[in-house]
Amino acid sequence: MSTDTDVLFISHGGGPMPLLGDPGHREMVDTLTDIAGKLKKPSAILVISAHWEAAVPTITAGASPKLIYDYYGFPPESYEIQYPCPGEPALAQQVGAALDAAGLPARLDHERGFDHGLFVPLKLMYPEADIPCVQLSLVNTLDPETHLAIGRALQALDYDNLLVIGSGFSFHNMRAFYSTVSSEDGARNRAFEAWLEETCGDPSMSESQRTERLVHWDQAPYARFCHPREEHLLPLHVCYGLAGKASDAHMSARIIGKMSGMYYWRVGAGSESLAAGR
Repeated sequence: MSTDTDVLFISHGGGPMPLLGDPGHREMVDTLTDIAGKLKKPSAILVISAHWEAAVPTITAGASPKLIYDYYGFPPESYEIQYPCPGEPALAQQVGAALDAAGLPARLDHERGFDHGLFVPLKLMYPEADIPCVQLSLVNTLDPETHLAIGRALQALDYDNLLVIGSGFSFHNMRAFYSTVSSEDGARNRAFEAWLEETCGDPSMSESQRTERLVHWDQAPYARFCHPREEHLLPLHVCYGLAGKASDAHMSARIIGKMSGMYYWRVGAGSESLAAGR
């Protein structure tokens, strides 16, 4: 990657709840707004959302994507949220070309809108909605190596002052979120978070070791308790594949009673990073 890029994996909370004043999301809201305040405002944002899976990597390519309210059972105001950011077709084309060149045939989708994996966190981070955005899908095989490869392919992007966000959740067991709080569940949550923080951030670990751990993430302590299905973890694999190094910063927030992690990488050697500002 020939230009400076900020890469960020975030835990994006439950549906629209972060925008509805839910107390269980207060730490998450504070963390995301704090991060946005420390980053240089990006020229464009590429979001890999846990809420879009496709047979091949697929990229939103419309100039003015609408919003997809892909959640159910929330108050009426949840379906009136607006985030009228523009698309960025030129970036979409570049993402598609980078994936194709890496042997990962990609598809541009000129009709699809932005799901809540994009508009909920970005409404918190950049409420003016004036930054062009592009969304990239997961691949529905949910294969970790494929998503690491997608990240590595994105190293070919040449887009100045780009922010890449993997929008997922480091803990995503829906039943556990809303069941009776137990010390056992808390211990499982903390064990996996500690493993993930070590995996992403330990500078003494080789990149081959880090990659091996992420490929076999399901062997981590209580991995399948924390992720019965891995779609909310895989945006992190894309982020690491792009960065190819230990994370520069780790942030933690309690979300709906569970500890959840966020990770930041600075790729390139430009202006001061989030890590330097913390």
